[in-house]
Amino acid sequence: MKRFHIAIAVADVDASIADYSKRLGQPPQAVVLDTYAMWRTNQLNLSVRHDPAHAGQILQIGFEDDAATGFASDTDINGIEWQRFSTLEQDLQIIARFGVPVHPAEPRELIRN
Repeated sequence: MKRFHIAIAVADVDASIADYSKRLGQPPQAVVLDTYAMWRTNQLNLSVRHDPAHAGQILQIGFEDDAATGFASDTDINGIEWQRFSTLEQDLQIIARFGVPVHPAEPRELIRN
């Protein structure tokens, strides 16, 4: 599966979780309290990161791609970071960068275990 990825800076993670959960019709797959949240739908991988100084700005875009091996990142002509990663690689990056998400375990989902 290939999903478009977009990460944005937010001033309030809890308020953003409430808003985007309603917009996407589902709760986030990963939540690191007061720091980070990420949703995976069939078409979109959306993450929010607490960064009040840049609230509302795009942090990076790219693709979550099951065919990806590892994690790749480069910058486009406009200075926007593009990333390409597998689901597993993103889960590992979240844990390494933000900490272990708080959610009950789900079969076959590292991010929730």
